[in-house]
Amino acid sequence: MRWLVGWSSAAARPAVPGPDGAFGHDDGGTVHPVGSQLLWGDPDPLWAVGDWRPDEVRIVKGDAQTRIAVLGVCGASDEELRGGLLAARGGALRHLTAWPGSYTAVVQVGRRLTVCGDLAGARPVFHTPWAGGTAYATAALPLADLIEANLDFGHLAALLAAPDVPAALHDSTPYDGVRRIPPGHALVLRAGAREIAGYEPVASLAVAAPVTDPTAAVAAVRDALVGAVRARLSAPRHVPGADIDPGPVPGMGPAERRAARGMPVPGIGADLSGGPASGTLALLAAGLPGMPGTVLGHGTGAGERLLAVTFNDLAVRGRETELERAGTLAANPRLHHVVVTGGEDVLPYVDLAGPLTDEPGPCLVTAARHRARLAAGSADHFTGHGARQVLDAHPARLADLLMDRKRRHLVRPVAALARADGSVTVPARVYGAARRLARTPYRTGLDELAERLMQRRFDEPQGAVEASLAALTWARPGPAARWLTGEALAEVSVRLQLAAGRTTAGPGQRPGDFRARSALARHAADLRVLEQAAEIRSQRLHAPFLDNQVVRAGRALPEALRVQPGARAAILRAVLEGAGVAGLPPGWGAPTHAVAQAAARTGLRVAADSLMALFDTPLLAEAGLVEARVVRKAVRAAAGGAPLPLDGLADLVSLELWLRRLLARRGTCWTGTPARTRAVPAGITPREKALDPGPR
Repeated sequence: MRWLVGWSSAAARPAVPGPDGAFGHDDGGTVHPVGSQLLWGDPDPLWAVGDWRPDEVRIVKGDAQTRIAVLGVCGASDEELRGGLLAARGGALRHLTAWPGSYTAVVQVGRRLTVCGDLAGARPVFHTPWAGGTAYATAALPLADLIEANLDFGHLAALLAAPDVPAALHDSTPYDGVRRIPPGHALVLRAGAREIAGYEPVASLAVAAPVTDPTAAVAAVRDALVGAVRARLSAPRHVPGADIDPGPVPGMGPAERRAARGMPVPGIGADLSGGPASGTLALLAAGLPGMPGTVLGHGTGAGERLLAVTFNDLAVRGRETELERAGTLAANPRLHHVVVTGGEDVLPYVDLAGPLTDEPGPCLVTAARHRARLAAGSADHFTGHGARQVLDAHPARLADLLMDRKRRHLVRPVAALARADGSVTVPARVYGAARRLARTPYRTGLDELAERLMQRRFDEPQGAVEASLAALTWARPGPAARWLTGEALAEVSVRLQLAAGRTTAGPGQRPGDFRARSALARHAADLRVLEQAAEIRSQRLHAPFLDNQVVRAGRALPEALRVQPGARAAILRAVLEGAGVAGLPPGWGAPTHAVAQAAARTGLRVAADSLMALFDTPLLAEAGLVEARVVRKAVRAAAGGAPLPLDGLADLVSLELWLRRLLARRGTCWTGTPARTRAVPAGITPREKALDPGPR
């Protein structure tokens, strides 16, 4: 895991905690992260921690009082960074977030520090009070180590009961006292005092959405995607150890030997299966001028080609058509196609071993599946994650169209739902739900969700129509809420009521735009966990759809365009055609949800016994969040084919796994901190004893 950490103290020199818990200056040195490189020193030090590549860490200085550090893939030149530094000195922050790529920017102007988060939430920023000032990082666990934080049980309950509702989670993290800044905001520190500043305008409820030409909007998406891909292709791509052959294995070339040992192939690669988004990135990367990657040892003599990976799930049927389309796309002479096969050993829930991630996420149950695919990939690997959330229309956007008096644009999406359901009542039901949402205040929506949780009303939608109707709300329960205890649901309900009391005018956004941004933030957070859980040594996963400039271009797409059936595939097809890529196979862009659902259900059936053992004495039950017998009953029922929300079971299993890995952890992210001597007091409750972090 790679992260960035620093702090800003009120004093001229940083303070460190003493053995008695008080903070004071340490003349012999200060605490610092393990395995770090110091980017700049006192009085407001900044470190980069982990296996950062040399080209991923850049520092540009202005005068003696100003400097900027950019970590990640950034397409800006040094001169552009100096221009952004000058703008930030005057207080303008948006310039720091407008360059191609995915990165974190930190600007220092005297004693003022500015740390910019991204729009999607894939590169979050966390902070906590420390030493009379503020410590910040791009990971929450190091800050939890620094302040010896306990777990925040309210956050864990909200993560299960209402994961898509920002009001339930607010700015909390799994660690008590560690806070997260929202997407589209920056953390501004002035001699230790903190401020959260937004740098991105949001659509107002009182003003109609601007009218944008669809052709120009799609062209902007194309330009943003091409810029995002080009930023990765133009960056230096030396991988530590890439020039070392891992040793002889009979019948294998160097590339196969590296893959067999979990080492990525040097160069650029992409997923060719998994949907139209990943295929779009593969074709864009292969079609741009330059040398996308080097694939050696295959005896083809082709030289520079992009490594395209297709995953063939042998344990699940239904992927034949997708594999055939991938084979057709792989006929491109600039692609080298590799098919990775997987059996029952890589089904969801089967292999639950893995590293401790910064935060929990439902992808922990599928990490081994992704790791098997990525092990055959390149050192720089493109994925299409985020395309659905950036380009698609959330069902709640139908209410936005009604608010803008664009009723005629509802005809095609509602007609598509009616055809899928076969009922003549669908148009009236959808229109009624959209009109009700358009007239419902945000505070009322939070109150209704709090009441639903208290009354345990968890009707699971069946089919596309029911799912769309259920999504036409400001907030709704998560799929795991049905299995939580009454105490946990009451705690989340109180959080929602407090949030409703904090806001009288709502989030200042239309319901569809608000729900779409929330869904994007949830997906970006899950992808961040996946990157850590399925991490391959020396490999970088790139998700260009989550880059700031792509997210901005996606938000500029007209509502009337994105709500139409098949809009995402049409947009991506137009992007490829505009980039000179044609000849897509028939059926390209077809949805692939059914295959993922089938894999999850098959994995539940295969791993039912191990899951029952996992929930024999679960930590979630010790924490008072669930009852073990209720979860075991749900696992048995789902393995038997009962129509239960599989996403909810993934949330439960992943959180239980994360808690076990966290409690099994020993050590700390810091050196120079006093040993933890706190004893567990007598008479502590089972909930506190089970989840006390203990000595590290």
